[in-house]
Amino acid sequence: MKLFKSALFLVPAIFLAFLLIAKPGQAAQGKSKPDTVSTSGIDFTPIPTAADSIAAAKAMAKPPVLTKPVVNSKAKEHKTLWQIFIAGFIGGFAALLMPCIFPMLPLTVSFFTKKGGTKAKAAGQASLYGLSIIVIYVLVGLVITLIFGSDALNALSTNGIFNFFFFLLLIVFGISFLGAFEITLPNSLANKLDQNSDKGGLTGLFFMAATLVVVSFSCTGPIIGTLLVEAASKGERLGPAIGMFGFSLALAIPFTLFALFPSALKSLPKSGGWLNSVKVVLGLLELAFALKFLSNVDLAYHWNWFDREIFLALWIVIFAVMGFYLLGKLKFSHDSDVSYVSVPRTFLAIIVLSFVVYMIPGMWGAPLKSISAFLPPSSTQDFDLYTSAQLNAGNSSSTASTTGFKGVKKYEAVFHRAPSSKLGLEAFYDYDQALQVAKTEGKPVLIDFTGWNCVNCRKMESTIWTNPEVLKLLRNKFIMAELYVDDKTELDKADQFTSTYSGKKITTLGGKWSDFQASKFNTNSQPFYVIVNSNGDVLVTPQGADYDAGNYISFLNSGISQSNNRVK
Repeated sequence: MKLFKSALFLVPAIFLAFLLIAKPGQAAQGKSKPDTVSTSGIDFTPIPTAADSIAAAKAMAKPPVLTKPVVNSKAKEHKTLWQIFIAGFIGGFAALLMPCIFPMLPLTVSFFTKKGGTKAKAAGQASLYGLSIIVIYVLVGLVITLIFGSDALNALSTNGIFNFFFFLLLIVFGISFLGAFEITLPNSLANKLDQNSDKGGLTGLFFMAATLVVVSFSCTGPIIGTLLVEAASKGERLGPAIGMFGFSLALAIPFTLFALFPSALKSLPKSGGWLNSVKVVLGLLELAFALKFLSNVDLAYHWNWFDREIFLALWIVIFAVMGFYLLGKLKFSHDSDVSYVSVPRTFLAIIVLSFVVYMIPGMWGAPLKSISAFLPPSSTQDFDLYTSAQLNAGNSSSTASTTGFKGVKKYEAVFHRAPSSKLGLEAFYDYDQALQVAKTEGKPVLIDFTGWNCVNCRKMESTIWTNPEVLKLLRNKFIMAELYVDDKTELDKADQFTSTYSGKKITTLGGKWSDFQASKFNTNSQPFYVIVNSNGDVLVTPQGADYDAGNYISFLNSGISQSNNRVK
């Protein structure tokens, strides 16, 4: 019994690890699926430049350098759906440990075993009951998709209003889990469903499942909400439905299994204060998760007040509170007294407090590479003792890009917090200007299609661009064009235009570069790296996120080699 209870209590630790590490599109090593930014509602058009004119004139004289088409990121969509399913499955097991559901498990299973008559009939009814739970939650996911549409869901990842709404929503969920109030559906709805559950056959079982869904909403609502937010922000058409399938499957399995093996109910731990402890831990996780959405808005709209050290300070405090709570040093009004700290709580507290200690050096600029993808860029940190010293150590001869550009960079004031500035890279934020400087310097241009909200972009910048060899190449051999496709800076009225690609109006700087990427390279994924010469001709096959520094160095060297061959 104790062993089973220990295993159940470790589920929040798995949930914590998943939220912090296993983000869709991010692999531990090798190539990873790039983040995507929606092009819904954004007008796409080719950006008219002198380089494009030259390239067009040459088109009839020679075949294009890029011999194979760029594959759109949708080709790897199934991986993201699997990860959404796993997130839903873990969320379902976390919900199973909520005070609203766990005590109902033995009661519901006992009802089937007593009413069913035979063991086989009871198991069959429990299976149909579990299937009804799955059907209800999947229908919820499908309704969400039908109401908003796949295009609208895809747009949520970069929409400032929705990101801020998600931030507030998760804060409310977190406060609810901490016990300030309960989010419940109308009692009249629960009573009506309960009355219908007295009907026999499939209809009765379905309404029994619906009653469970409504009654347990105060516990499952925040988890479902968080899951739907995460699934929707990934922009997958079936994301909400797949997430709900994983969630409901995790809820349904125990009811069916314990109906098949009712004697196993004796091994379940008794309900008690530990259920509320799980709820509080998840509430603190909701608060930590909410900050990422607020950071997205701050970066895209250039509020410039939610810096990296502020984000880290909040995370350090939130997880410290979690650690001390697990050790019984903090207590909420609805908590039971903790007479002693169990072994599972002790190990979970060790994990959480170790994570706190790991984050503390980040307040002084430590890269914190394992979570850097989720933090604001290091360039937003005002007090940084690490980056400059680390990057300049043993590399004093190349601490800044060696370009002779003396003019004013377009949009430089907007992108003063761009990650490249912290690395001593002289990046340009306008494609035309980068081509002009490349022509003067005789260097190729590395186009970095990136985004403020792009998790994989942050990981590439913190783990690959900081590699000494990569950094040396970027500083000395390339003119960099950083094009942020999700930036919300309004274009001047004179620069706004109607896209010949989509027929809609482009009004933001991010829309302009998203337009450029989609129309010229047939993709809307980030990060996306393209090496071109000063005429805008693509030199090597573009690539996305690749966390192998050797591969990225080979990519850069291939671009340099092709550029030199063109000059000859």
